[in-house]
Amino acid sequence: MEYWKVDWLHDFQNEPTRFYSEIGHDGYEVRKIQHYRDGRRLKADEFHESAEIGLSEIPVGAIEDVASQPDFAACLINREEFEQAWQSASWSTGVSGSPSKET
Repeated sequence: MEYWKVDWLHDFQNEPTRFYSEIGHDGYEVRKIQHYRDGRRLKADEFHESAEIGLSEIPVGAIEDVASQPDFAACLINREEFEQAWQSASWSTGVSGSPSKET
């Protein structure tokens, strides 16, 4: 597993500004957290997604590719930092409760 912290540098008021992702060995997101300017911290996993937050449907690629884009600041973090962010986040009120991918 890899754990990412990605800051999205933008001025959009209703879009997330920080993402935390747990990336599986296959390159797909396993869990994700989004932080918003208004203080909301939403989380998603394969069984809990909503219109506001969901896991990527394709492999995420290399963190170096994300970090090289001018609108992003990205780094690897340890599992403990990810888990702290996970515990501080809430499920979206629009969580579907159904799997997002076929198993």
